[in-house]
Amino acid sequence: MAESPPAIELRGVTKRFRSRDGAAHTATRDMSFTVRQGEFVSVVGPTGCGKSTSLSMISGLAPAGEGEVLVHGRPVTGIPDRLGYMFQQDAVLPWRTVLDNIAAGPRYRGAPKRAAREQAADWVARVGLAGFERYYPHQLSGGMRKRVALAQTLINEPSILLMDEPFGALDVQTREHMQDLLLELWSGTGAAVVFVTHDLTEAIALADTVVVMTAAPATAKDVVRVDLARPRRVEEIRLEEAFLDVYRRVWDSLREEVEITRARGARRAA
Repeated sequence: MAESPPAIELRGVTKRFRSRDGAAHTATRDMSFTVRQGEFVSVVGPTGCGKSTSLSMISGLAPAGEGEVLVHGRPVTGIPDRLGYMFQQDAVLPWRTVLDNIAAGPRYRGAPKRAAREQAADWVARVGLAGFERYYPHQLSGGMRKRVALAQTLINEPSILLMDEPFGALDVQTREHMQDLLLELWSGTGAAVVFVTHDLTEAIALADTVVVMTAAPATAKDVVRVDLARPRRVEEIRLEEAFLDVYRRVWDSLREEVEITRARGARRAA
């Protein structure tokens, strides 16, 4: 039998933007990496290197200038089917309750109101918000809003899940709870995940593979396998020696790129 294509594949992708002064800015250059179905891939790199741009190209929001972006073996020409995207800022609607925010996805896809609300009620419980169904976003903590956003995304059963630093604004303890919740809810879904983060601990604790990006323009410098058993609990796994070994390898690869980015910033500031 023919092997199924990767869930996501970037082949020699270059993306350029026009800056405000009209000059060309190269965000990514000759970037290539793959994500298998059911694989959790974290992407790390120095600030401003183009990590988020890679998600935009996979989602079809920003077409590649050169190279190919494939989802399930097909070139991306628009937003792929069954794709979920969780941004840095949550997309909860302030005029809707927790229940109706989570039910919005099924409603947009044509589900009857009652069925959508029943499905949303199940997800309210799964993300630990039972009893808060009638609350509005302004009545919730930051961590609770992230739980709503996560349920909004997963209720649609995405086969590909893109996450752009979704927990970056949370305090350490809340972030670890959200990381554990994500792993619990993702496990067994078969979804391919691309998770962008600046936090190496988060990247390694969640992922099967960590892709290290170069300083801008981004290209994939290193691909590091994370051979740590699942299921995982973030606060426990980060103390294991095997975790520290992976951390050292990822940081050794990333350190030079961070120093390049800092040096560029210092030159611009001089």
